[in-house]
Amino acid sequence: MNYLGQSFNVQFDYRVYFTSGIFNTSNSDFEFFLKERSSPSTHQKILFVIDDGVINTHPQLVNQIQSYFKKNLTVSLVEDMVIIPGGEQAKNHSQYFDSIIEAIDVNGIDRHSYVAAIGGGSVLDLAGFASAVAHRGIKHIRIPTTVLSQNDSGVGVKNGINYKNKKNFIGTFAPPVAVFNDDSFLATLSERDWRAGISEAIKVALIKDAAFYSRIEENIEKLVARDQKAMNDLIRDCAALHLQHIASGDPFELGSSRPLDFGHWSAHKLEQLSDFQIRHGEAVAMGIALDTLYSALSGRLSMEKAERILHLLLKAGFEITHPLLDIQNETSEILKGLEEFREHLGGQLTVMLLADIGSGVEVHDLNFSLLKQASQKLQEYQQTAKIKN
Repeated sequence: MNYLGQSFNVQFDYRVYFTSGIFNTSNSDFEFFLKERSSPSTHQKILFVIDDGVINTHPQLVNQIQSYFKKNLTVSLVEDMVIIPGGEQAKNHSQYFDSIIEAIDVNGIDRHSYVAAIGGGSVLDLAGFASAVAHRGIKHIRIPTTVLSQNDSGVGVKNGINYKNKKNFIGTFAPPVAVFNDDSFLATLSERDWRAGISEAIKVALIKDAAFYSRIEENIEKLVARDQKAMNDLIRDCAALHLQHIASGDPFELGSSRPLDFGHWSAHKLEQLSDFQIRHGEAVAMGIALDTLYSALSGRLSMEKAERILHLLLKAGFEITHPLLDIQNETSEILKGLEEFREHLGGQLTVMLLADIGSGVEVHDLNFSLLKQASQKLQEYQQTAKIKN
């Protein structure tokens, strides 16, 4: 054979900052980061993409950002900020992607400049994707505003939009240059959005850290009651586990494994089937419940521990099943999620199940009759829980 070969490594470094009131003029965290990365030879700009739900609950935010940058001369603020509808619709319609690309073009945002996204996971996904493809890569900063994005999606390396009725069908692996978790944004979340992020913490604890899972159990009443310290602790612990996984595993998913997606094969499909009326965290809670019961019915996990997990999900206020999750036959719509899950990475189907609390195990096929049985048992558990309440 006659060929030329090449091999090289690219180092990625970024920090996740924990702060409060990031755009208060007395808070220097953001300013310190920008000054640390400034260069006298380049003119850096910053374009903000903001979730409109955040604007609605924090109507002074734009003014605060403008005031903050009047005293920060390191980077030039683009005055016209891009406001994007929050939630999954941000990723469903190409017009929002186009509006970010247009703003990057019109305002001359280059590779030395920044796109900073403020919002929930969907807006962060969208803005990160637009940043990654414009000029083949503009630096992006994430400022997550929900529990789910602060402890899970916002600290990772994935970006994307939905296409052809498939979640994250188009996307990139593009790490942010920084993540700022500001707990002041959490105070205005709805009950659903506050609770939704707890499911991702339960997920990562179940597959990676039994001690963390026990802490969630111990603090679940405080978490549901919106105790800020309990939530800050949960977010930090969950984010730390995600960062450890990214550093030690397969961050760009070059294989067929998606270990952090425990419970997600059905959750992603459930979101799509519900026309995204079911929030991601709510769907993940149901997906965790289904795969937990399947783990027990297939002999991998004790039924006692499975019921302990279902009890925690219910105590957190989650539904653990839904009519769309009902598996009646091999043509049930939810089962299409398995093939889509496999297709997303290619190769063989790889699904994470539980061998124990804190210990995941990967399998390459699921038994239909056991899945059907698990889905039916979930209905029984949920009905029993409603009767008790």
